[in-house]
Amino acid sequence: MDDQNYKFDEDDAVKFIRQELPEDVNAKYDDDEILCVIDIIWDYYEKNGFLSLNVELTDEEVLDVDDLTKYVKKEIKNDDELMMDPKDIEKIVKAELNYEESLEDFV
Repeated sequence: MDDQNYKFDEDDAVKFIRQELPEDVNAKYDDDEILCVIDIIWDYYEKNGFLSLNVELTDEEVLDVDDLTKYVKKEIKNDDELMMDPKDIEKIVKAELNYEESLEDFV
């Protein structure tokens, strides 16, 4: 199978996240707001060295989901135009991480 079919795709990520979220959370946010959360997650990865090529993570370098979630909440709180419930942010972050995990199943 071609690995190209299993690379991260923002549109697929949004669809996947929407399937994971409860209907009441889905109704609150449009795709652009969910994409903002995805972008913030990837900013966190970049700032913390998770996007470096050929780097094997040690046990100490494993992704701290709580730290990631706090970072996303802080960034959204600092954004004057983006209003999101912190509980919803947690659900979106977890759904995005589930999407990433689903991609690993094919690699």
